Order: sequence, then C-alpha cells, then structure tokens
Amino acid sequence: MAHGEVLGFEEYVRTRQEALLRSARRLVPDPVDAQDLLQTALVRTYGRWDGISDKSLADAYLRRVMINTRTEWWRARKLEEVPTEQLPDASVEDGSQQRADRALLLDLLDTLAPKQRSVVVLRHWEQMSTEETADALGMSPGTVKSTLHRALAKLRQELEARDRDARALERAETRRIHRQGGRERERCAA
Repeated sequence: MAHGEVLGFEEYVRTRQEALLRSARRLVPDPVDAQDLLQTALVRTYGRWDGISDKSLADAYLRRVMINTRTEWWRARKLEEVPTEQLPDASVEDGSQQRADRALLLDLLDTLAPKQRSVVVLRHWEQMSTEETADALGMSPGTVKSTLHRALAKLRQELEARDRDARALERAETRRIHRQGGRERERCAA
C-alpha cells in the first residue's frame, strides 16, 4: 500500500469514525462489542483499501464488512448460560422514557435473525432506500422488501406478546394483593 493510500485511509477513519461507530452500535447491542466490530471491520478494510476505486462508496463497503463480521460472530457464538438458584438483581438505569424505548427496541432487534436485523437497521435507522439497502447487503430490492415486511411483523408480534405478558403479571399481582388484604382483615376481625 502506498504512503498516500495509508494517509487516505487514516483521514477517512478520522472523519467518519463517529458515524461508523453509530452504525456498529446499531448492529450489536453492547457498546464494547460495537467498538470491537468497528475495529475488526477497519482492519479488514485497511488491507483492501487500495482496491476500493470509488472512495465515496467506502461507507457502504465498511458497513457490509461490519454486517458480515457481526454475522460471523453470531454464528460462532457459544451459548454460555449457566443456571443458578437466584436471579441476579435487575438494575434499571435512571433515565428518560427515550432510553427505555431504545433499550426495548434493541432487545426486540435481538429476536430477529441477522439478515432481518441488518435490513431493519439499514432501512429504518440508517434511513437507506430499498435500493441502497439491497446494494449494501448484496440482495435484490424485492428480497429487501419481503425481509423487512417479515421482520417488522415479527417485531410487532414480539412487542404484543410482551405487552400481554406484562398485563397478565399485573393482574396476577393485583389479585395476590387483594387476597392478602382479605386475609389481613379476617385476622383483625378474629
């Protein structure tokens, strides 16, 4: 790689780093994993930088590398769930409703297959057109549309199921409290 190409790559990274990190953060939920994903993608792109003749397409190329890398990680992951008798304390971050909605959305995105997640992120978060998404993912526009349709339906279904579960838990807790209150009144009367 020529000295000018190295400087060109360094300048590209300096100017686009924040936007690329946001893209990585949308592909993986953990901020540390997002930084690792971006760094891995940058290392892979650096070796091919001189092969990218139109540098205006570098963002699309790098996003594709991040998506492929994330998919490789997902396929290679080991499920390391360890059963325990006690659940860890659930800590709720003090923040606005927007943070809670964002966390819910990221959690819901985890229910999608990698291909579906990529389409949703590029179309709705990155606000790419159907054609741009198709080019970035190497698929036809029709496949993007059908994948997006199925992904959004799955997200709606998951959100509705979680809402039903939450309402059922609230009703059960309310009944338990009412039953407990009735027993307390009986004890006081006796």
